[in-house]
Amino acid sequence: MATENYIPDEKDLSILRLLQKDAKMSIRDISARINLSSTPTHERIKRMEKLGIIKEYTAVVDRKQVNKGMMVICMIALNGHNKKTAGRFIEEVSKLNEVVEFYNISGDFDFMLKILAPNMDEFHEFFVNKLSEIEGIGQTKSIFVMSSIKESAQIV
Repeated sequence: MATENYIPDEKDLSILRLLQKDAKMSIRDISARINLSSTPTHERIKRMEKLGIIKEYTAVVDRKQVNKGMMVICMIALNGHNKKTAGRFIEEVSKLNEVVEFYNISGDFDFMLKILAPNMDEFHEFFVNKLSEIEGIGQTKSIFVMSSIKESAQIV
């Protein structure tokens, strides 16, 4: 649903800030923190869900605790710039569980992927047997993340 005519007010932004920090926070707790009763708070949340401002609720998982300690940023340039090649590439990469973020970018490369793997051997296996098998790839550049300085899903 389009949000082009809707601009969140300060109460909505306060709700979003609270939910981004703790999506399990109760309506009652949110209401108390923003000085609004429960019913209008609930209505605001439901409206933002319906409009797609709140896309989903999720848990933030420590990747190292689930054996995904290696993070790789992979830049990819396609060898052909047409809708069919790009469409097939997007479709195939979107299926890969190792790819946790996927962006169409400008510049020397066409796409940027954030890939998680347990270790270098597993990344190599993924790269050789899955990613590089996708048609249309012309050039790749892999950047291995040494440490995370800041990771956040908070937007407002």
